[in-house]
Amino acid sequence: MERKAAELVRAAEAQYLLGRAYGGDDPKGGDITVPGGMFTYQIVVRAERVYVLQITCPGF
Repeated sequence: MERKAAELVRAAEAQYLLGRAYGGDDPKGGDITVPGGMFTYQIVVRAERVYVLQITCPGF
């Protein structure tokens, strides 16, 4: 799960190079399925942050 989250951060950095100068709306968050569960995320471009909102691990 940590590896996928790091990959998501790198992709957001590459896609939103303007960071704090970005003038559009924040992109819609989403879910990423990983072995053993999933997590929900939200990208906040102007704050230069990717937030993991929920981690789901079935059977925990």
